Order: sequence, then structure tokens, then C-alpha cells
Amino acid sequence: MTAASSPYDISTLDNSPAGLPLVVGARDDRDPAHLVDWIGAHHDELATRLAQHGAILFRGFDVFDAPTFERVARAIDDHLENEYLGTSPRNALTDYVFTASELPPFYPIPQHCEMSFIAEPPKRLFFCCLLAPAAGSGETPLADFRRVLRDLPAETRRRFEQRGLRIVRNYAGPDGGGRFDFWKLKRWDEMFLTADRGAVEEKCRAEGFEPEWLPGGGLRLISSQPITRRHPLTGEEVWHNHSSTFHISAAPGEYERIYRLRPTARNWFFWQLARTLVALQRWTKKPDELAMHCTYADGGEIPDEEMERVREAVWRNLVIVPWQRGDVVAIDNYAVAHGRLPYQGPREVAVAWA
Repeated sequence: MTAASSPYDISTLDNSPAGLPLVVGARDDRDPAHLVDWIGAHHDELATRLAQHGAILFRGFDVFDAPTFERVARAIDDHLENEYLGTSPRNALTDYVFTASELPPFYPIPQHCEMSFIAEPPKRLFFCCLLAPAAGSGETPLADFRRVLRDLPAETRRRFEQRGLRIVRNYAGPDGGGRFDFWKLKRWDEMFLTADRGAVEEKCRAEGFEPEWLPGGGLRLISSQPITRRHPLTGEEVWHNHSSTFHISAAPGEYERIYRLRPTARNWFFWQLARTLVALQRWTKKPDELAMHCTYADGGEIPDEEMERVREAVWRNLVIVPWQRGDVVAIDNYAVAHGRLPYQGPREVAVAWA
């Protein structure tokens, strides 16, 4: 499969680390049905290229609705799943396609591999831009976590590998909990799709979560996860965890870098607001009472300075590609992380996983 022999342009983006992502671009034929047929005819080779590059961007095709997006995703991997145990609120668009996140648009989502903390995370992740955001906002950055692991300071990597990672998440009960908790996660019955505590406990056992029922109907989940995983196809070791998402320092750490990237008064304001709110949380709540947080597996706090070293390695490897309507991105979830930059105005990005 080469650009010369293909009906589509095949290239990599200029100045992107290690060719992330590979781009398959439409020429004159924008028909997604033809794209689906072409993917089927080159399925094995595309799978190899996906593992090599970490992500493939299909650009210039008329993929403008959720059912069409689902057909393209299924052409790459027909084993789509719809059980979601992550923290972002999502709305269903089809049985297997969801809005990427219903978190407020001003909130950044740090880089992470989808559901890295469950027993068997998705192997592949798919995004589709149904409505592009305003220029210079709302991108879904990618970062090759193989390269991030290599870029971490040796002492930081050693400490994480020796001490492991412990994750704490606190979910409100079916009554919704407090109305004015800025950091509140969705309700546990929304995540598990049941209010049956026995069924929730059974699922927790399967995923390696330790459930703790709280006064007022809330649920605390405590779990541990490896800092790295071996890629199932290549055998490469990958930084594969949610530390940069769940640590309490995540929001101000992300906003600081977003302000460096785009030094606007709005971004400076949210950076300072995040710093203030995090300081308030640390003053008023114990670590295990935070909506989400992570420590070393032995319970010791991970210093903010250590998480700063992780963020620096992540941002050095960040690839930011502006969305275009109809874009479809296939991601190797065992190698490449994704996130979300803040935006204003309309934006609609859909997600599916396998």
C-alpha cells in the first residue's frame, strides 16, 4: 500500500514526532462507502501501519454522522464495545458511538490511554469530527506514550516502577450528591448502568476495583494499575497509566502549559482559577475524599514536582492537529494517548472503541 498505488494520498504530517499520525487523505473520491471498501481490502497492512505509527488520520471524506463513522470504525476493527467505565460524561449517538465528552468546554482533558485502569483496556480508539470547533481550539492532541516513557528522567521512571500507582475515585450516589461540587464525577449508577449494589460489586471484582460504600449513598473506588504495559503486538514497553489525569495537580498543570501555548487572558484566568480551587481542595479534603486522585501504590503522595516531570515529557511529545469536519482518527490505545484542549462555541466529536 503506497501513495502511488492507492486512490488516496498517504503521508505523514510535517514535523510530527515519529510520523504520528499517518494520514490517509481523499483525492477526488470522498465517498465513505468507498473508503470502507478500501480499508477492508488493505485491512492487515493498515493494522501493521497503525501499530507502527500509533494513529491513522482519515481526512477529506464525507463522514458527517455517527452511523457512517461507526461503519468506518468497524471496517478497521469490527469488535466495537459499548461498556464505559471512565470518568467523562458521554451521550449515546448509536449503540456503539458516543459523544467524546460532555465535560465543560473550558476544561482541558490531559493525555491518557483510554480506560488504562481497567483489567483489559480497549485496544483501539476511534474519534470522528462531526462539527469542527473554532480555529485554534478544541483539538484532540495525541502523544506517543512509547516515546514519553523514554523521555522521562531515569529517577522519575525508577520511582514509579518501584512504587506503582494507586487510584482513588469518589462517585455520588443515585441522588446526585452535592450540587456545588465543581469536581464532582458522574453518579456510580450512571457509570455501572445499574443501581444494584451487588452487581456493582461483582463488576468491581472483575476489574480489580475495591469498592467502599460511603455515607449518603456515594461510592469510593480504589485500584492500582501498572505504570507501564508491554504492547501486545510489538512487545515495546509503554507509559500506560492515568497518573497525569487523576493526580490533583492535573488541572493547573495543564492550564499552565495551555497558557504557554496560547497566552490569552482567558487561559491565564482559568490557570489561576485552577490553582486556587486545587489549593482549596487540598485544604478542605483528605486525599481519599477528592473526586479523583492518585498516589503511589504504598499510599505515599506523589509530589507535584514529580508529576511536572511527567507532564513535561508528555507535552514534548504532543501532536496537535486542528480538526476538520469528517476527520476520523484511529488510535492504537496501547501506544498512543489522547486528550482535549479547551474551546468555545460549537464542537461535536464522537468516539468509539474496540
